[in-house]
Amino acid sequence: MNSKYDIIIVGGGAAGFFTAINIVEKNPNLKVAILERGKEVLSKVKISGGGRCNVTHACFVPNDLVKFYPRGEKELRGPFHQFCSGDTIDWFEKHGVELKIEDDGRMFPVSNSSQTIVDCFLTATQKLGIDILTGQSVQSIFKAIDYWKVETTTENFSCQNLILTTGSNPKIWEMLAKIGHTIITPVASLFTFNIGDKRTKDLMGVSALASVKVKNSKLEASGPLLITHWGMSGPGILRLSAWGARELAEKKYQFAIQVNWLHDSTLDEAEEKLKELKLEHSKKVVAKKSPFEFPNRLWENLVLASIISEDTKWADLTKKQLQNLAMQLTQGEFQVNGKSTFKEEFVTAGGIDLKEINFKTMESKLHPNLYFAGEIVNVDAITGGFNFQNAWTSGFIVAEAI
Repeated sequence: MNSKYDIIIVGGGAAGFFTAINIVEKNPNLKVAILERGKEVLSKVKISGGGRCNVTHACFVPNDLVKFYPRGEKELRGPFHQFCSGDTIDWFEKHGVELKIEDDGRMFPVSNSSQTIVDCFLTATQKLGIDILTGQSVQSIFKAIDYWKVETTTENFSCQNLILTTGSNPKIWEMLAKIGHTIITPVASLFTFNIGDKRTKDLMGVSALASVKVKNSKLEASGPLLITHWGMSGPGILRLSAWGARELAEKKYQFAIQVNWLHDSTLDEAEEKLKELKLEHSKKVVAKKSPFEFPNRLWENLVLASIISEDTKWADLTKKQLQNLAMQLTQGEFQVNGKSTFKEEFVTAGGIDLKEINFKTMESKLHPNLYFAGEIVNVDAITGGFNFQNAWTSGFIVAEAI
């Protein structure tokens, strides 16, 4: 069977649906189909943001927004001037979904449920007559003289314009490599660090605002750090893993980090502060209560790691012990042995080389009428709604271009 369409979109996720809806809203005469290899569409949208769907981020200035993208910062500046977070809010509002801003800038549907976004997309595609075809695993894409041929396990399709929104799909990348596109090898981004260390043992769930540096590199980041039963996580660590995605992959995820539990205090400042505390609390036991803004249990472990016994009083601290403690607080070294990734938040750094894409239209520079949207290209962001914003922006630009 051969099915003919004006436009075929391969990939039934966020970028695919957003692109399809915007195309048909701009030109209702176009015959559009979304091909999805799985049984379900929008499955990643459904589980994203812990089932709430972090739609975008309340950052409304394109030049500020691009700074959240370790790969794609330069290229996205133009696209974000065309369609930014404010446009996303308007778009969803026009389609009956109201968004709200949380304290950290992340934006979710007011309903607190990703199902609202899924329903919004399904309703719109149905209303616009967009065909959604599931169980369509693409086996090959082929450029005939003036149309594209897409072969799946069950059917052959032909179309004028082909749009690929397949995210991190190695099989599709392989097909693109065969037709001349350069694929930047994918590596994990947004991962947590596996650390076995007695300073963090039994502290699962403890969180502190900290700065983290990768030793012998320029990589550093700060933000809330969360201790987990396998090591360290939280926005600070995830940010570091995103910016260091390539470098840390080269190190095979074996490296040392330095943690500054006092966030931006230096070693000398920490030592001064500890001297003041020594005078102030001379009769009190050092390990008993954390004088800083992180939990007592963590403080106690750092005190013990500084070779200070648990019943030592502040007055009895030696100069060496004070220095040890200042060191543990601002430059504590931890060995990372491997990474862990959350399935639903899994993001890769890698994909189609950005030099081969026209960012005014998201069209391939090598093949006319071939377009890309979402994570299939070598663009990725830290957590907070930024990866979705890239999907909406690139999908909107493809729709405009077509």
